[in-house]
Amino acid sequence: MSENGVKINLVSKSMLDEMSLQEKIQFILTEVKQDVILVLEEGLEPDEEAKLIESTMFEIDPESFVGIEMESQREMEADSIIGKLFQRTPYGSRASMTVVGPADKLRTVYKDGNSIEAMVLEKQTAEANGAAA
Repeated sequence: MSENGVKINLVSKSMLDEMSLQEKIQFILTEVKQDVILVLEEGLEPDEEAKLIESTMFEIDPESFVGIEMESQREMEADSIIGKLFQRTPYGSRASMTVVGPADKLRTVYKDGNSIEAMVLEKQTAEANGAAA
């Protein structure tokens, strides 16, 4: 990654579809450890997100990898009773988009039913946040 920029990798649905769950997790962790922010065209299912979080916990090293920041936007589903009442089900459906990045460089600022707003922290800000923790 360049000292002056942030690398963002937009990952297609077709690329993810070709991977097993373990391959997806390894791909995501490898990219994030290299300070890459990933935007997954078709997000992860809740069980895939849980497995990614679990795998991340084993990889954390305060000196080199502080973890991930992840936010998903769920598809609108009105097939269930809850979905019909609220016009969406927040859990149990595949995310239509997932953003994943290094926890010390990516912050979710705002999320609603239509968008995710994230902030990429500058190197100095990220280091200050790490020192403050």
